[in-house]
This record gives sequence, structure tokens and C-alpha cells, in this order.
Amino acid sequence: MAKVKLTKNALKAERDALKRFKRYLPTLLLKKQQLQMEMRTLQAKVIAKRKEEEALHKMMADWICLYADPIDWASYISVKEIREGEGNIAGVEIPLFNGVDFNLHIPDPFDTPVWIDDGIRALQSLISLRLERRVLEKQYDLLSEELRTTSQRVNLFEKVKIPEAKENIRAINIFLGDQQTTGVARSKLAKGKALVRTTLEDGGVAA
Repeated sequence: MAKVKLTKNALKAERDALKRFKRYLPTLLLKKQQLQMEMRTLQAKVIAKRKEEEALHKMMADWICLYADPIDWASYISVKEIREGEGNIAGVEIPLFNGVDFNLHIPDPFDTPVWIDDGIRALQSLISLRLERRVLEKQYDLLSEELRTTSQRVNLFEKVKIPEAKENIRAINIFLGDQQTTGVARSKLAKGKALVRTTLEDGGVAA
């Protein structure tokens, strides 16, 4: 901790700093709470998307097991464009998932199993879910990083800056109080000496 100057100007500066710290701390605490709540919500969404993915994947696996030859899904479906936007949560810029566009190739009904259309639709849903889940995970990571930074600031204010300012104010007040007491004592002593000198001088004149 840097040595604080024991002056009235330093006292004012420390008091002003303490006011700023106390005013800013509630905002940081509120932001920390909001980030934690948003992260819990995102975590629940990610888990839900994963479960949907697993269910769709299992359904498709069951279909594929019924077909003797491997299926070249890429010949029927491919991603054309992933549509993303931008949003803001608790002051953090985050990506948003706005959907995905596909290139689709209609299968020949005479050369493919009857359930291939359902498989393509399921694959569309699976890809969309996976992309959305990845965006949600990115949101979570960004909020997690912001929460880490905010928590560090909260700890800095609560455990360092505010206690430090209070201690500096206490030390300056003690020093200034001692200085004032010493000054009063010196003044009284000087007055006493002056009084004695005046008395002696008056007495000498009277004699």
C-alpha cells in the first residue's frame, strides 16, 4: 500500500474516493447477480438442447440401422447459410442464433427408402439444434468471462479499496488530531510564558 500523505487535502481525496467506491460497489454487485442468473438460464437451455440433439440422433440411428447400405446424407442436405445476430446481456455483447438455411436435394422416391424424407427433416433439426447450442455455449463463455472480471472488481472494492481508504482516513484523522492538540498545547504554553514575562516586567516597573 502506498504511503498516504497526512494532510487535509489528502483527507478530502480519501473521503471522496471512499464515496465513489461505496457508490460504485452496489452497481457491481447487481451486475454480478444478473450475470449469475443469466448464466444459470443459459446452462439450462444448453442442457435442454443437448437432450433434444441426443433424442434426434438416436431416432436417426434407429432408422439407419434398418437400411443395409450407408446413406450419403451430404448428397441430400448441406448448410447454405448460418444466420446470426448480435445481442446484449448485462452489458455484454453476445451472438444470437437466428436460424440456418439449407441446400436441399429432393431424393428420388424410387431409389431411396420411404423414410428418407423424414430423415432429412430430422437431420435439418439436428443441425439447427447443434448450431443453436453452440451459440448458447458461446454466450455462456462470454458471460463467464465477464463474471470473472466483475467478481475481481467486487473483491478489489470490498477487500482492498474500501478498507484501504477507511484506514487512510483514520490515520490522517489521528495525525491531524495530534497536530491540533500539539498546536493548542504550544499556544497555551506560549501564552503562559508571555503572561509570566509580562507579569515580571510589570513587577519590575512597580518596584
